[in-house]
Amino acid sequence: MAEQSNKRFARFGWLAGAIGVAVLGFSLLSFNGRTVAQPVAPPTVSSGSFADVIESVSSAVVNIAVSKVETAEPTVFQFSQPGVPGQRLPFNDFFEFFGGPNQEQPQRRSEGQGSGFLIDASGYIVTNNHVAGDADKITVTLQDGRKLDAALIGRDPKTDLALIKVDAEDLPYVAFGDSNRARVGDWVVAIGNPFGLGGTATAGIISARGRDIQSGPYDDYLQLDAPINFGNSGGPVFNVAGEVIGVNTAIFSPNGGNIGIGFAIPANQAKEIVADLKENGSVERGWLGVQIQDLDEELADSLGLNSERGALVAEVVGDGPAAKGGVQSGDVITHFNDVEIDSSRTLSRTVAGAAPSKPAKVTVWRDGRSRELNVELGEAAQTEQVAALNPGGAGQQGGTVLGLTLRPLTDENRARLGLPNDVQGALVATVVPGSPAAEKGMRPGDIITRVNQQNVASVGEAAAALNAAKASGDRALLLVRRADSQRFVALSFS
Repeated sequence: MAEQSNKRFARFGWLAGAIGVAVLGFSLLSFNGRTVAQPVAPPTVSSGSFADVIESVSSAVVNIAVSKVETAEPTVFQFSQPGVPGQRLPFNDFFEFFGGPNQEQPQRRSEGQGSGFLIDASGYIVTNNHVAGDADKITVTLQDGRKLDAALIGRDPKTDLALIKVDAEDLPYVAFGDSNRARVGDWVVAIGNPFGLGGTATAGIISARGRDIQSGPYDDYLQLDAPINFGNSGGPVFNVAGEVIGVNTAIFSPNGGNIGIGFAIPANQAKEIVADLKENGSVERGWLGVQIQDLDEELADSLGLNSERGALVAEVVGDGPAAKGGVQSGDVITHFNDVEIDSSRTLSRTVAGAAPSKPAKVTVWRDGRSRELNVELGEAAQTEQVAALNPGGAGQQGGTVLGLTLRPLTDENRARLGLPNDVQGALVATVVPGSPAAEKGMRPGDIITRVNQQNVASVGEAAAALNAAKASGDRALLLVRRADSQRFVALSFS
């Protein structure tokens, strides 16, 4: 469960799976006396009833029980005299000897439940990574009551998908549908294992598309109002034709329970990930080697753009694919392989879907005009993002002065801030509350390295560049470094 902007998005895998799950159907055909499982034909939906859909698909949904061994937290007994906080008494060390962190800690087995669905007759099952990805033991229960041990084939934490397999034949299964054709307002059906009760069906509509809940770099969720609860994680969402259009992953839960807002990974994204997991056990993603951020009105205006569409390059990884292809900090990427880029997240997902070690055509806006660059993508490491989304986007426009006090960036300050010796710029010493700088999220310890695309190596150069910006216009475009990331900030003088 993660908390973002006073909202709670919950994922339940270990001690309960958290999303509405749907189930898939099948029919049986006989060839030469042998019964072979086949995907179910689309059912005819009776007006006002989902009974035919549910009946046709429910046999392909499975319940998943997981367990793993965890180390219990150490118990350390501490004693102190009343009114003397933090005081240690002589026999504290005696108790710590029996329960302190240096001793071998007891282990315990934790258990949880979730859902999944069969995608072929040989036993491949799709579920969530947070359900099965870290399990030591996975047990699958089929609709007919059979319990089968499952093996983990592969997992992808960044999209929260996992592929497991049971050793069986002629199992019921279903296929993915085309989630791109799913529209807001379409009916959907979820079938899963809420609270361990077994197969349960719920229905609702698609409430929204393209939701970003800040759970990962590739968020593109379908938002659903079909009721989904603990134990439903990893199950599919069906359209009225019995096709899987999503994999349930999270719910919006401000009070710890279900309020009717759930999120599912779109089928088109899921089937690409599942195909990679089935073939390789992991996902290969393209890597561009840039740190990016979204544009706002002031940033777009500062760069001579008439819209806020595109991804602004805040930093280019040294010796990375983008650097070798000529991409520069301050470029706005507007197209990638003929895909129009409307936001930094769109670029991140598009690059991730491109094949590593393949050429890509990147269109950037630089110095008032578009340029086409050819970049040979690298392969993203499992712990990296293909195009890092810059933390702390631009905020709202503030008062009438910039509200910054600058100081020299000394070697001592570099050491204190953990900056490399080659970082040059002006250190932000104070930020006036309510000023444009404060409203844009700047804070003491930030380093201004560029003003209006001009590198600044000292307070004097930064001040001169800011004065020149004020004389020539009503705003300044700053490149601000914080720790190991950078972002652009547009500050208004008016």
